[in-house]
Amino acid sequence: APTMSHTLLKNKVSPIIEEDDDPVFLLVIDNLRYDQWKILQPSISKYFRVESEEMYMSILPTATHYARNALFAGLMPSEMARMFPQLWKSEDHQGGKNMHEREFLEAQLKRLGYQFKWSYNKITNLNAGKKLNDNFNNLLNNRLNVIVYNFVDMLSHARTEMEVIKELADDEPAYRSLTLSWFEHSPLLEIIRKISETGGKLVITTDHGTIRVDEPVKVVGDRNTNSNLRYKTGKNLKYEAKEVFEIRNPQDAHLPKQNVSTSFIFAKERGYFVYPNNYNHFVNFYRNTFQHGGISMEEMMIPFVTLVPK
Repeated sequence: APTMSHTLLKNKVSPIIEEDDDPVFLLVIDNLRYDQWKILQPSISKYFRVESEEMYMSILPTATHYARNALFAGLMPSEMARMFPQLWKSEDHQGGKNMHEREFLEAQLKRLGYQFKWSYNKITNLNAGKKLNDNFNNLLNNRLNVIVYNFVDMLSHARTEMEVIKELADDEPAYRSLTLSWFEHSPLLEIIRKISETGGKLVITTDHGTIRVDEPVKVVGDRNTNSNLRYKTGKNLKYEAKEVFEIRNPQDAHLPKQNVSTSFIFAKERGYFVYPNNYNHFVNFYRNTFQHGGISMEEMMIPFVTLVPK
């Protein structure tokens, strides 16, 4: 079976940790498409040599709430909801749904029998990146350092909301070049340089990719339907079955079931879901934006790269 979000640590990261005593830095850049990794690679190659470059598969939905929690927990969403009801947040939870990645990771490392020192660092803005860079030496005594870098996700959401970025990143090449110019001026590149000086290994991966959408798909939901444009979950969703990938029984896909009649639907190819009210406004507003949550190679087939210092 292909390695997926919930088996990534066990199948791919564990062997790297167990190879020797060198520290391992696991860098999870949120929402990093394979082509974006390739555009960042030359800058990183100043400090690191690529030892192996593979792809793994994100689970569905290809959204941070599901895929990144699954990565850290080593569990599918329905298992997280069952085993950690206090940590797993349901779709209708108001507020952050990835606030417990550290606890999920801790539980998985315990399950894998590890007792070494490790750290979990989440960077969601420039200041947090600078702070991690300033306090980098604190990481040196750990066997495993996990760094979640949220930038690319912020860029893709911002791309929808900010006209400026919409114009700067109108298509894939523009989106890649925007990613690169951000990266070259970010604290992340400096952190990567410092990692290379420790002699430790660097693993670069992501939780899911993203796709540029331009095919509106009409869906009718209710007030409680989630807002993601590439997947919908709820009761009594109305849609054209041939336009979507449907999972009528969430348990079949190891997804949590909130009500008896809860189902999931996913956009395929370059589709995005739009409600009938205000239809034309939203069709135009979201056309040509980068979205994730659905089914496409760009969202699901994502990089897992192992690097060693030059």
